[in-house]
Amino acid sequence: MEERYKEGSGQWRGSEGTGTAARMKEQVAGKIDEVKDKAREISDKAAEAGRRATEKVDAQREPAARALENTASRLQEGGDRVANAASGAVKTTADKLQATADYIREHDVKDMMNDVQNVVKEHPGQALAAAAVVGFLVGKAFSGSRS
Repeated sequence: MEERYKEGSGQWRGSEGTGTAARMKEQVAGKIDEVKDKAREISDKAAEAGRRATEKVDAQREPAARALENTASRLQEGGDRVANAASGAVKTTADKLQATADYIREHDVKDMMNDVQNVVKEHPGQALAAAAVVGFLVGKAFSGSRS
């Protein structure tokens, strides 16, 4: 196929026929628009998936807070029957569980994520160590469950 560009006209001439630079620009622009539409569609789907995930986590906040609160209450009741030395530790644990239940109940996922980010920024070394320990424990839990 032999093609030659006719200077000044913006046209290609060849054995396949005549095409213009404007037509080529339109085709490229059309393809760019298609890509932009697909990117927007993917972005919208990702945003919707994120919203659904956030809603699911938010829906679990109250049941999680109730479970922590119930555990705290049981610990406090059981702590009353334990010797004074152990009772203080049980009461402290129960108080912490109650505080955690209150926190979960009062804060949404975005607030919690902001708090986590602030803690990590303030204490990066401890956050990294905690992440390593949690990762190790999760890995052990999963590897132990396959046996």
